[in-house]
Amino acid sequence: MWIFDTSLERFPREVLDVSREVPVLVDFWADWCAPCIAIAPVLERVLESLRGKVRLARLEVDEGENMKLAGHYRVRGFPTIILFRDGEERARFSGARPASWIHRFLREHIDLDRAE
Repeated sequence: MWIFDTSLERFPREVLDVSREVPVLVDFWADWCAPCIAIAPVLERVLESLRGKVRLARLEVDEGENMKLAGHYRVRGFPTIILFRDGEERARFSGARPASWIHRFLREHIDLDRAE
């Protein structure tokens, strides 16, 4: 499963642990945020094209206690997308971006030819 929803409770297992094997992008988003809605299908297309070399965890900040994670990672605007590798944050960007920009961002931070 390359694209999945996560939560505060599942984040350590689904993001931090998994990122030790394969890079994980976390999309911090809110349903009232127009740029969040705009970037969602773009992120999904990019991740599908990478066929499992990177995973996408979607974290809705307005659900349950998920805002605590946004605070922990100092997310100041939405959407904020954070790349995790080896259990740690490696890079981030905010705002809606085109697919070509997201591909370039990933290539800058991950060797996609060698990624699992």
